[in-house]
Amino acid sequence: MKDVHENGIRPRRGALLMGLRHRLRRPLSFYLTALLVVAIVPSFLFSMVILKRITDEQERVVTALLKASTGSVTRIVEREIDGMLTTLKALSPGNEIDPSNLAALHERATTALAGTGNNLILIDRSGHQLLNTRVPFGTALGSVSDPASVEQAFQRGQPMVSDVFFGKTAGHWVYNLYLPVRTPLGNPDYLMTLTGDASNMQKAVNRDILSPGWSAALLDRSGKLITSSDPSLPVGKPFFMALVPSLNVGIGEAAHDGETYRTVTEFSVSTGWRIVAWAKSSDVDAPVLWSYLWLVLGAVLFAAFALTGSTLIARILSQGVSMLARDARLLGEGRPIAARAHMITEVETVSQAIAEAAQARAKAENEIRFLMREVAHRSKNQLTVIQSMLNQSVTNTESRQDFVDMFRKRIAGLARSTDLMIANAAHGVDFGELAQNQLQPFVPEDPKRVRLSGPPVRLDAQVSQTLGMALHELATNATKYGALANGTGIVDLTWTLENDDIVIVWRERGADLSGLGEPRKGFGTMVLERMLAMALGAKLKRSLHEDGIEWHVTIPQARLQVEQPDKG
Repeated sequence: MKDVHENGIRPRRGALLMGLRHRLRRPLSFYLTALLVVAIVPSFLFSMVILKRITDEQERVVTALLKASTGSVTRIVEREIDGMLTTLKALSPGNEIDPSNLAALHERATTALAGTGNNLILIDRSGHQLLNTRVPFGTALGSVSDPASVEQAFQRGQPMVSDVFFGKTAGHWVYNLYLPVRTPLGNPDYLMTLTGDASNMQKAVNRDILSPGWSAALLDRSGKLITSSDPSLPVGKPFFMALVPSLNVGIGEAAHDGETYRTVTEFSVSTGWRIVAWAKSSDVDAPVLWSYLWLVLGAVLFAAFALTGSTLIARILSQGVSMLARDARLLGEGRPIAARAHMITEVETVSQAIAEAAQARAKAENEIRFLMREVAHRSKNQLTVIQSMLNQSVTNTESRQDFVDMFRKRIAGLARSTDLMIANAAHGVDFGELAQNQLQPFVPEDPKRVRLSGPPVRLDAQVSQTLGMALHELATNATKYGALANGTGIVDLTWTLENDDIVIVWRERGADLSGLGEPRKGFGTMVLERMLAMALGAKLKRSLHEDGIEWHVTIPQARLQVEQPDKG
């Protein structure tokens, strides 16, 4: 019964699907129009999400710019204060003054501060002004206008910036930079004070460094206004939003008289002042609202254009699809394909991509063939080298164990050269790195007994194997018979570039050669005299000194350079 039931359902389901496909057979323009209608609403919603992300990102960018602007204001303020402090220290070398010669100090300060907008005041511990460059020397002076900051500066005993205050002598709002100084007797009873007009800080809050719609203000530690880019804000009064000094450093929001503001604040460590930038939230959000309105309008226009032009686009798409289908078949057959021009740039882009894929396929096939040839070539070379090592090891050893040890060490040296060759296949093997790698197993406890020196020289992969074997055999001989066979001998390996040649010198010193006679020619000698000479055109010279052997190997530099293989 189950089989009958299933056999009855399947034909009916198939017939239903066939009927549905028959009824839904429509031209491409119909489905394109339906697709556009279905896509309009989701696309619009998706565009809203994207726009929201974009506006959020823009807001982050604006925030970063504002932070940079407030940071720039902070740096301008701190540079101004640092300049004033430098001036104070220049007027009081060693932070000392001579109270008996204030007239000279007054004259020197008047000359130095001319045109700067700053003035020098000398204050004693009682808060009395001893001199003030705003008035001629000898003019009767009273007490300071800001005794609280004077007392605080004496207590700190180090440079300090005051809050803004109304200067009685100046007749307008000023701030002071205090520098405690001593008399020649060492008494810390005076403050060298450089007073600056609050208006001088106007350059720090210039609107040119702010984003449109934003204002900035410089506030002292108590929250009073020093200067502002908004000329309507009064100097010396608390900030109008009444948020400073409780306002945190960074990004924030505040409200005043029913209006919401965005704020950015920065803190000056050297002065204790704050920099505040602010703008109305409505002004900041207005571009976002306009962006949403334009999005809605664009969606409507897009829908109208898409619906009216769907038939024409479908016809063009059909042509493009047919063209791409032909190119795809050619690609599958491995035949070359030329990029086709088309009215629709996306179709043309796909055609270009298919053409590039055909070229990439052909190039990849060529590269594979090249790599196979290269693998076969290098494998043959390796086998040839190993066969030569085997023959020499058999010839030059007296016991089976000696043969095994010697052959294993030579294979290990060849492996180290191969590792370097593989690791540096693209750029070649550095001769210094090759030498250090090959000689490392032979270096005694005192590493100063094996010394390497020479300029950077890049070797071809095959060349590095030959030189690596030569260095291995030279080190082996030095360990058995030469400078490394005792506890004091030294091996110097140097290489230099002379004209168009590379000169390699292996020099052993401190070797005990008594009783050895003339050194026999083993595998290392064969590598130097045959393989280097034949493969690299090297000129070799061997000298036997009283304290050790010396090899001079001269190789044309061009024979060692890395050559890029032809992959064509």
